[in-house]
Amino acid sequence: MIVIRSSKPDDGERVVEIWRDAVDATHDFLAPNDRMAIDEMVCGFLPAAPLWLAVDANDRPIAFMLIDEGHMEALFVDPEVRGQGVGAALVRHGLSLQSTMTTDVNEQNGQAVGFYERMGFRRTGRSPLDGQGRPYPLIHLRHGG
Repeated sequence: MIVIRSSKPDDGERVVEIWRDAVDATHDFLAPNDRMAIDEMVCGFLPAAPLWLAVDANDRPIAFMLIDEGHMEALFVDPEVRGQGVGAALVRHGLSLQSTMTTDVNEQNGQAVGFYERMGFRRTGRSPLDGQGRPYPLIHLRHGG
């Protein structure tokens, strides 16, 4: 059974570990210098961010989601549990809190694009650059509304 709870200050280190492992498993398109710069930025804000966590039976985080004003900024799942419904459970939880949600996903991450579309998100647009102006196109998605 997947339990979802809000993050606590002592979850920060584990959340960064999940982020790194998930990015290493799914974002092989990132240039090494971009990967390092993004890592530095993420380490600066992620541990203190208000996250929703999926935790195992021992209350150890296995995935996390960040929603800000109806926009899912992040959804990352530990590669060890990928494909087991953890990400879907987090998305369903987010949608139970707000029926309309948007998110952006790297175009090069085809598995993620497919995941969101299976979850009922629809494409609403595309940007040629990511949010930091790097050459990683984004697909804009929306659920509901």
